[in-house]
Amino acid sequence: MVVMIDLHTHSNASDGSMSPALLVREAARLGISAIALTDHDSIKGLSFARNEAEALGVRFIPGIEIEINHPCPGQFHLLGLGISRPSPAFLEAVGKLSRLREERNREILDRMNWIGVEAGWEELLQLCRGTGAEGEDCNPAPSIGRPHFAALLIKRGIVKNGEQAFARYLAPGKPLYVPKAGLDFDQAQAVIRESGGLAVLAHPMSLYVSLGRLPVLLGDLKDQGLAGIEAWHPAAKPRECRRLEEMARKLGLCVTAGSDFHGAARPNRSLGHSCAGRVIEDSLLEAIPELAPCKG
Repeated sequence: MVVMIDLHTHSNASDGSMSPALLVREAARLGISAIALTDHDSIKGLSFARNEAEALGVRFIPGIEIEINHPCPGQFHLLGLGISRPSPAFLEAVGKLSRLREERNREILDRMNWIGVEAGWEELLQLCRGTGAEGEDCNPAPSIGRPHFAALLIKRGIVKNGEQAFARYLAPGKPLYVPKAGLDFDQAQAVIRESGGLAVLAHPMSLYVSLGRLPVLLGDLKDQGLAGIEAWHPAAKPRECRRLEEMARKLGLCVTAGSDFHGAARPNRSLGHSCAGRVIEDSLLEAIPELAPCKG
């Protein structure tokens, strides 16, 4: 019998639609044995998810997904998996990211009002909240992101869905796009490592670096502290994922896989499944001794 895991998920402590507890309950319902919560630039949902996982007998891996400043043509995100003992420097870095996120959100809000779309901060916060299956507060720590601006555009009747919202307003080069600030790689990997975690490159194809050039970049990043790559991700093609796994093995990097689940925010992604619907098997996690149960 195949046992599923998932090493990349989001709650509405960042830009997912489920509360941390509800996310874990859904994972348990699907038979997932281990789950990592990796909210963007935030660890506010970890304690809620951990408590639910302990109650349901699901192995929990505390994590984060950090925006990285890098000259690559695309987007560089770094997963921190197994954040078992957040250091003071880690908490300071996450606090900085939170402040940068709010500054970005307020600039997007100003742009929205400038183009004639009436919007307020409290309304955006409300879109982050909601109620869960039993009526509990879905989000103990609301964190506004672009999906909430998309939801507001839908609510106003300006667009029909999230895809239109991003294509017309929120994607790079569009009226409401504001670049996201992050951390330098050296700092991010250092605070992840000193907090007990592994620094893993998320969805490498989003770097927009060719597969031919990627081994050199990955080798350089390994020398700087990279521990692994998310070789299997739903936004990549199977042949790309196989190449990425091969690169990781040759470089001595660990291989991870995730659904990058966001709930209703990205309905085409399913917990426990990655590229082309491939099941994420628990054997992958067992090959990473640094993420042994005692770590989480």
